[in-house]
Amino acid sequence: MAADDGREVFLVVYDGAVLMDVAGPLQVLSGSGGYRTRLVSPDGRPVRTDVGVRMGVDLALPEVRTPVDTLMVAGCPTTAGNRPPTTVVEQVRRIGRSARRVASVRTGALVLAEAGLLEGRRARTHWAACGDLAARFPSVVVRPDAVCVRDGPHLTSAGMTAGIDLALALVAEDFGVDRARTVARHLVGSLHRPGGQAQRDSAGVGPAPGGPVLRRVLDAIETQPSAEHTLATMAARAAVSERQLTRLFRRELGTTPARYVELIRVHAARELLETGDAGVTSVARLCGFGSAETMRRAFLRVAGVTPTTYRRRFRGQEVHGAGVRRRQP
Repeated sequence: MAADDGREVFLVVYDGAVLMDVAGPLQVLSGSGGYRTRLVSPDGRPVRTDVGVRMGVDLALPEVRTPVDTLMVAGCPTTAGNRPPTTVVEQVRRIGRSARRVASVRTGALVLAEAGLLEGRRARTHWAACGDLAARFPSVVVRPDAVCVRDGPHLTSAGMTAGIDLALALVAEDFGVDRARTVARHLVGSLHRPGGQAQRDSAGVGPAPGGPVLRRVLDAIETQPSAEHTLATMAARAAVSERQLTRLFRRELGTTPARYVELIRVHAARELLETGDAGVTSVARLCGFGSAETMRRAFLRVAGVTPTTYRRRFRGQEVHGAGVRRRQP
């Protein structure tokens, strides 16, 4: 199938870009038959990806004429100090300001943030970079609980396979859920992860911070999500002030203490809903929500669905739609 008129995606790559961040979205977009995809590098020369694979490109970033339909930025590994070339940021700023839509995979969100394209917007990046994104760009509202986040014409995603989720969402938006579902079927995947579920890491929201002060608090929340975890009790456990604890959470996890507790409780509830037959009320009590209604509201905030819908989706009784979280009006 030929690409639909005007559906051209410029995917920005550079030395060190993560191969999967490029290959995954390209496979989806190509499989949809609806796009013309063009790889662009800082100088138009081939780039070497994070695993050493050399990748040819179509043109140089300065050669991209604006406006474009969709600009997508691949990420780089999350090792400390790993940054894309300055010219990439400058060109992404130039092109992104007039693009109909801007997207990023993994730490490509940091490029968008440096280019000033995420100011005041919600965004997602790889879990290991959520704290960095929140600390360096305070105006960006980091959402460490989502696989993909959409805020207006800007879409950001977590790492690796989340780039596939993001690309499938673009296809669903442009050409309908049926076409996206067909592409997902060919990729032997689902249209999106149940309820926009967060990446599965030890804490459900990001890497374990290095400081022992915050680690004591996190361990207590994760091992006993049903216990009392008010700001006051957490600050007392860490032997710091409530203000200092809040700063630690912001700096190291990119979220607030209350939000983290909610995420862990939803994470625990998901496990029970997936693996057991306990009723929603019982799950709510076991996970510290106090009531089924409180848990229902938390699920809607974190996962975008109710606990009952989540359980039904996990057990394969419902076809999923495109899983990008939209900004509430």
